[in-house]
Amino acid sequence: MTDGPLLVDTLPPAIRRHIDSSSPIPLRLMAAKGALPLVPTDFATVLFLLSVDLVPEIRETAQLSARNISEKLMLSIGHAVRLKTEVLDWFLDLHWANAGYAKVLVANPSVSDEAIARCASHCSMEVLELIGLNQLRLLRHEEIIWRICQNPHAAPAFVESVCEFALRNGVVFEALPEMQAVALRIFGKAAPKAADEPGGSLAEGPTAVQLVKEFSNIMDEKAAPLEEGKRLTLSQKISRMSIAEKIKLAMRGNKEVRSLLLRDTNRLVAIAAVQSPRITEAEILSIAQNKSASDQVLQVIFQNREWTKLYPIRLALTKNAKVPQAVSMRLLSTLRESEIKALAKDKNVPHAVQAMAKKLMKPKR
Repeated sequence: MTDGPLLVDTLPPAIRRHIDSSSPIPLRLMAAKGALPLVPTDFATVLFLLSVDLVPEIRETAQLSARNISEKLMLSIGHAVRLKTEVLDWFLDLHWANAGYAKVLVANPSVSDEAIARCASHCSMEVLELIGLNQLRLLRHEEIIWRICQNPHAAPAFVESVCEFALRNGVVFEALPEMQAVALRIFGKAAPKAADEPGGSLAEGPTAVQLVKEFSNIMDEKAAPLEEGKRLTLSQKISRMSIAEKIKLAMRGNKEVRSLLLRDTNRLVAIAAVQSPRITEAEILSIAQNKSASDQVLQVIFQNREWTKLYPIRLALTKNAKVPQAVSMRLLSTLRESEIKALAKDKNVPHAVQAMAKKLMKPKR
């Protein structure tokens, strides 16, 4: 496995010897049986790594331990957003039939879209409903929509609602009779010709792939900013794209593209831009400082623990009037005394923040 070494590095040194292929088999078997005192995330990682061990007994024991995992452990693993994606995906592939476990994993943003699509093919209606709530995932990875429609457990009314959402946001699968039926009901005609398998969008407006071909540098993070005329053309073409295609572009485009999509009036597009795996800390800081940033985008930032670990971002969010007061108060308490003192005198910050800063400074006088 290509990600093996990276996963091993996440484990404490004392545990690594239990999964080292050069270690004695009894030592690795002990780990595969769950006999080591490990925190849930380390336990999950150990089982995942040992599930591909070259020794069949170790491999099968690790897989059995993962299948028979206790509810308490599974729920802790399922909620662990910092756990590696490949580990979470593996557990979802193992436990898609257990609605309780699957629901926790499906709600974890670190689980891959591909794993969600696999789960959507055969999970229960209870799990499907939760999958359907994540509209951004549906548009970002259209195969999920396709798989939902193919799931024998999916209620007709639910499939119809998913198809309607897809059609209204620029996604259509011509080969799906359920989608064609919804198109006839909404538009009074068959859906426009599009792909007959996952990955196709409505023909109207440019696609993300077409824009990337036309503007060859918009995937290059080091590319120079576009000339005024080209940037205007790009902006106009983006405005004509379907919601689904804008979301795809948000995942692939560079900083200049993200800056355009962050201002999109559709919240799913703006959220896709701020959640792009390519976005930098500098961009996040700039957004946190922006008093015209959308509430939904700011919410994504202040709910992300990795970003709020960074002091400049916490400070920027505290000063931003669009951040909810309760969040600002919580962040304010984590700032340095010198910053709190400055905020107590700053008339450009929200009044509540200034007042609380003054209150926090009183005992220090």
